[in-house]
Amino acid sequence: MKTVKTYQIKPQEVTRNWQVIDLKNKVLGRTATEIAQLLIGKHKLAFTPHVDCGDYVIVLNAKAVEVTGNKLTDKVYYRHSQYPGGFKQETFDKLMDRNPVKVIEKAVFGMLPKNKLRTARMKRLKVFVGSVHPYQKHVDAIK
Repeated sequence: MKTVKTYQIKPQEVTRNWQVIDLKNKVLGRTATEIAQLLIGKHKLAFTPHVDCGDYVIVLNAKAVEVTGNKLTDKVYYRHSQYPGGFKQETFDKLMDRNPVKVIEKAVFGMLPKNKLRTARMKRLKVFVGSVHPYQKHVDAIK
């Protein structure tokens, strides 16, 4: 009986593509899961869980992302400076006005697996408020 071996890709064999996602009229959570899957590399045939084999992801129009329900006013982001009295909180709409890139990054960061590969995957995420980005030559090279 012939045994079939599963191929495990090695880190030096990984080829990374550039994916472009436009957030205009898209829901934040659903799109963040798609972005996380691209960063992890689950869409590739040679996916290996312990190797970072994902792609670069360029996210455009971060300001135009939508949320469902009452999240615009009810969703709250918390942070603490580790000093007494350093607790800060900010609603979704205020954070979108101040820095819409942070909203996308926080959503994707929370959907990535909590392991040592998460920071390397987040470095491949490029989020832009408008539709112009400096990585056009990389995207054109793939096509």
